[in-house]
Amino acid sequence: MRTLRISMAQMNPTVGDLAGNRDRIIDNIKQARRLSADIVAFPEMALTGYPPEDLLLKPQFVKDNLRALKEVQKETTGITAIVGFVDHKDFLYNSAAVLHNRSCAYVYHKILLPNYGVFDEYRYFRPGNRYPLLTVRGVTVGVNICEDIWFSEGPTRSQALAGAEVIVNINASPYHKAKGRERLRMLSERARKNQVIISYTNSVGGQDELVFDGQSMAIDRSGKLLAMGKQFEEELMTLDIRVPERKPLPSREQQRHFVSVDRVILSEDPGAAKKPLPTARKIKEPMILCEEVYRALVLGTKDYFAKNGFRTAVIGLSGGIDSSLVAAVAVAALGGGNVIGVFMPSQYSSRESREDACRLASNLGIRFLEIPIIDTVDAYLRTLRCLFAKTKQDVTEENLQARVRGNLLMALSNKFGWLVLTTGNKSEMSAGYATLYGDMAGGFAVIKDVPKTMVYDVCRCVNRLANATIIPKRVMTKAPTAELRPNQKDSDSLPIYPVLDPILKAYVEDDREFKDILKMGYDRKTVERVIRLVDTSEYKRRQAPPGVKITPRGLGKDRRFPITNRYKSY
Repeated sequence: MRTLRISMAQMNPTVGDLAGNRDRIIDNIKQARRLSADIVAFPEMALTGYPPEDLLLKPQFVKDNLRALKEVQKETTGITAIVGFVDHKDFLYNSAAVLHNRSCAYVYHKILLPNYGVFDEYRYFRPGNRYPLLTVRGVTVGVNICEDIWFSEGPTRSQALAGAEVIVNINASPYHKAKGRERLRMLSERARKNQVIISYTNSVGGQDELVFDGQSMAIDRSGKLLAMGKQFEEELMTLDIRVPERKPLPSREQQRHFVSVDRVILSEDPGAAKKPLPTARKIKEPMILCEEVYRALVLGTKDYFAKNGFRTAVIGLSGGIDSSLVAAVAVAALGGGNVIGVFMPSQYSSRESREDACRLASNLGIRFLEIPIIDTVDAYLRTLRCLFAKTKQDVTEENLQARVRGNLLMALSNKFGWLVLTTGNKSEMSAGYATLYGDMAGGFAVIKDVPKTMVYDVCRCVNRLANATIIPKRVMTKAPTAELRPNQKDSDSLPIYPVLDPILKAYVEDDREFKDILKMGYDRKTVERVIRLVDTSEYKRRQAPPGVKITPRGLGKDRRFPITNRYKSY
């Protein structure tokens, strides 16, 4: 039986950092060579970072990426490296370079280009139309990229019919909750149907709103998981893949695929047996969902700061659950010494809120500032007194408090270079229960894609992981309130969150029809009200800071809804 030693370089590239990404790739090639790997595979567009978006419209950027690839190529003595980059041949292509012994043996152009959700690859790339089959140590290896493997009749099928025994698929597959389970099911199905072994290398790290979670994996022909990379961490995963002889797949399907296959022989001799790898890999059980979400928030926040040159975060602490979670994430991402919590009490702020905010800051070891806003709000109202004289108090006066707080946080940001982390969750952002230029003011919205009911789950997870009560118990048991008027509760303005969140999921994430949402057991007036709130709040969401994508459909690039819109779905 033949053996192929494959390294999967689960690396964290930075978009546009061609020199830094090049150096990371070269470093991983050297490590893989020390382990006597035959192939080292890197993520999709590892050289440019993913997604480079409109950087691709800059000709110099594309030329510089090609120059960086040449420098990587020089470091491939005695090994085959499969490197994601951007190729230019009249058009741009999302590509994988097969670099072998200091030469470029083949360039594969991605065939299936995603154009949905956060993806818009047809904006930049042309699809390829040729399938490579490499011979490495006597094993036939197919190479393809990300989306190519998600479709049952895609390139993986064509390569398997043409004789591929191993498929090396390179990816930049963004995270959303439970995405790893989806990938494993899909890859197991592809391996079984096509009787191939699959090596699936994924990226890791944060890029604006996206987080890449790693979990690179290898699957045998029966669909069994052979190895899985770490979640949310860089890793060079190296393993020996035993490749038994394989019976040909049904011949009636083969002929139409062979015309597009390019065969490249790199090494036909299986070679001598290699020294065993230092340790056998154990498959670690994936994280439970709430921990997975927490780790994604931490990594997304950490990389947003690191890759954009920020060091310190400032957060408006209310004593509520949302700001508590954001503070806990910030400390995990940046360290307690780089996080400042600011409590800004108004005349409606309760003693309990101050106690909870102060206790949270103490538990997290962060600096705690208190800036009362009563006098500042009064100054605003005196300025507006003549204009407001014949009107009743309403949400305007409430929002003034939020805007004073936003102004104070932004002043601290300007003066000290602290990045403001906003604290609104997905439930609030969906329904427009947020104040423009108030609690929406800031540079990064950590939990903007985390529904309120999930916020509670993640907070409990924070305490469980710490084996301590980091987030005070009362924070998780008291009724949510903005404290902008006497005895205010969120439920005065919104359906209770256990009702609101499932309706929002059905409407925003699942595109369920109005009649189908009613069949879920919710009354007509409530559903109409929620849909109306979502539709009329789009102008607010367009002005919100970026934040980590957690759900299958976030409120940023995922959902592109018109602001000017008269269509009603109820």
